[in-house]
Amino acid sequence: MAKLSIRDLDVSSKEVLMRVDFNVPLKDGVITDDTRIQAAIPSIRHLLAGGAKLVLCSHLGRPEGGPEAKFSLAPTAAHLGKLLGQAVALAPDCVGPQAAALRAALQPGEVLILENTRFHAEEEANDPAFAQQLAATADIYVNDAFGTAHRAHASTEGVTHQVKQSAMGFLMERELKYLQHELAAPARPFIVIMGGSKVSDKIQVIMSLMEKADTILIGGAMAFTFRKAQGYAVGNSKVEADKLDLALEILATAKTKGKTFLLPADTRETEQFEDGAATRCTPPYEQGGGVTPGWMGIDIGDLAIAEFRDIIRDAKTIVWNGPVGVFEIENFATGTRAVAAAMAAATNRGATSIIGGGDSVTAVNQYGLDDQMTFISTGGGASLELLEGKVLPGVAALSEA
Repeated sequence: MAKLSIRDLDVSSKEVLMRVDFNVPLKDGVITDDTRIQAAIPSIRHLLAGGAKLVLCSHLGRPEGGPEAKFSLAPTAAHLGKLLGQAVALAPDCVGPQAAALRAALQPGEVLILENTRFHAEEEANDPAFAQQLAATADIYVNDAFGTAHRAHASTEGVTHQVKQSAMGFLMERELKYLQHELAAPARPFIVIMGGSKVSDKIQVIMSLMEKADTILIGGAMAFTFRKAQGYAVGNSKVEADKLDLALEILATAKTKGKTFLLPADTRETEQFEDGAATRCTPPYEQGGGVTPGWMGIDIGDLAIAEFRDIIRDAKTIVWNGPVGVFEIENFATGTRAVAAAMAAATNRGATSIIGGGDSVTAVNQYGLDDQMTFISTGGGASLELLEGKVLPGVAALSEA
């Protein structure tokens, strides 16, 4: 890889500042999902085993204009201590005399977490003076926070200009391997499954992946924008009315490039958007079907599920971003569950399956299929930008290998 890796570093008795993504969900001060903390453990253990004096920094939530107790990293320090089986201290601030004193006292093999970087407005402003304070006495900087690599903030980009060496951690390395390098020359057939509610959110990813993909399967509410653009009835389904021309443009581009761009053959619809509401599948669109007036589409239908499953079965590389239905409601989740199961089966047959962040990850975890996927991204916005072919500031700023 072009960037310096954590594997290349000699960290013995050196202070290492590592950016982690400990932006975890909390309820009443208790961590409800520690996936992001677990994801950083391999890099943390590697640095501690190498004798580093390890200083971790992260943001949590969106504090408004200063410190807020509910956004303190205290729960993450306590949780990390349990996972590592050693004490993990928390500095009362990420900069200033107290943080400096705690950093100076660190011994090789010890860990200190700096308090929430976003308690300072200078973090998101990527203020050079703040970045210098954050880097402070660190000899080396490691970025293992892929989920924030698309942001040019002081703790992700600014600090790299204040230290001798900047490297990527194991998590960052894996993300780049699967979302960038593996897709540079994917094994074929290469299938992309794109869901979610808005065409406008995914337009760049669709256009970028269309260059490489053999087939693009479309699900989620964005499918109704395409169907309405084609002149079909969509009832009360969610539609981006100002994106109908864009939808037709995408369809025309796919045709010109000779790509299979598949919209759901039918739709699961309901009269009431609530748990336990009755659902049914519409007749196929190609036979004059569409969503019933007064009803709304909430998932792909049974014909679409069968068609998607057949295509996924023969795939050698699959990228999935965005659920194909309202999977949060159990009886609207049939399509999303079927896609996840089909991907797991394809993986077991030797395909490379990549879950590109966001709600697709939640769905795969919910169905207990996470260990049957090749790679699950920890980044939402960062995954999308990488799939779009954009350069991430937090990656670009790292030292060359």
